[in-house]
Amino acid sequence: PAARRAFQKLLDRNNNFLFPVVFVTNAGSCQRHHKAQQLSHLLDFQIAPEQVVLSHSPLRMLKSFHDKCVLVSGQGPVTDIANTLGFQKVVSIKQLREHHPLLDMVDHNRRPKLPSSHLKILPKIEAIILFGEPIRWETNLQLLIDVLLTNGSPGCMYDPQLSAQLPVLACNMDLMWMAEAPSPRFGHGMFMLCLESVYRKLTGRELQYQALLGKPSLLTYQYAEHLLRLQNHNHKLTTIYAVGDNLMTDIYGANLYNRYLAQQHTAMTTTAKLVARGTGSQVTMAMPEEELVSEAAQCRSILVCTGVYNPRSPLPSHQSSEVTEMVVHGHRDLVLERDLMEPSHVVEDVEAAVDLLLQQESDL
Repeated sequence: PAARRAFQKLLDRNNNFLFPVVFVTNAGSCQRHHKAQQLSHLLDFQIAPEQVVLSHSPLRMLKSFHDKCVLVSGQGPVTDIANTLGFQKVVSIKQLREHHPLLDMVDHNRRPKLPSSHLKILPKIEAIILFGEPIRWETNLQLLIDVLLTNGSPGCMYDPQLSAQLPVLACNMDLMWMAEAPSPRFGHGMFMLCLESVYRKLTGRELQYQALLGKPSLLTYQYAEHLLRLQNHNHKLTTIYAVGDNLMTDIYGANLYNRYLAQQHTAMTTTAKLVARGTGSQVTMAMPEEELVSEAAQCRSILVCTGVYNPRSPLPSHQSSEVTEMVVHGHRDLVLERDLMEPSHVVEDVEAAVDLLLQQESDL
């Protein structure tokens, strides 16, 4: 009810938004038109697909990967999603498992006896896309490791002398997410943690990511501003208000983007730096071929207390010691900076957040 009341306050008498609005979510197992339909049903008014940014949305800009054979991991229609984003040669975990029936050996009842994939020849895999947490973690972990340690030829023996690792593009780093249960549930970040741990145990090396996408990556926020500006008929935006319930994704990402906006004319001048910036040394530069221009003056972060964030827990700014990984549950490759986890405002729920931003704008 609070969310519906909140968004009613953002509509004019013709049920059009008073301001440009986008919904940035780390969901990655659906198409954005399906997410728009879901949001429309929940909020009781029409949300357009062009107002939705999913964790995988920026992949459509990484065109240098679109002609490579990619293995996709996740649940839902991930093959169709990859095709929609521009990837032309897509192999699913299911197809890989069917083509190599001896690789997935954990569940005796599911072991296929003969290859059954419609692919006559499985092409060499050139990159991996992690869309979201899979349903059968043990299957995906096994087959992803097989692909990584054979350099894309999982029917072969592991190569102990691999000089380079296949590119891995990962969407949605959320370790936890809030559902109907009283406590947060495991997210895709937890699956990534398992994959990283297995890879490190077997190779002695850290798993490298070519790109980390979804909140809190800068590329995701820049893509969101691009959609906001299209709604605003390409007129310049002054202030972006980012509302969310997760310190390590919503608040960290909004503050990181605010820093970028302040520094864009000096330290960061090309989109190619966006994926790597603020995500640690393990991430190399995945270069979008489309330049996205960021023109907003600032991005203000608003933390709500109705989701992952527990208001009984102290904010990082209240800590006397430095922020640790255990406190923030951030991804391994995120640089833990305390000031990036300090929200501009803390409110009870999304309705209070809307009231706040309307008040802020009326005071200008």
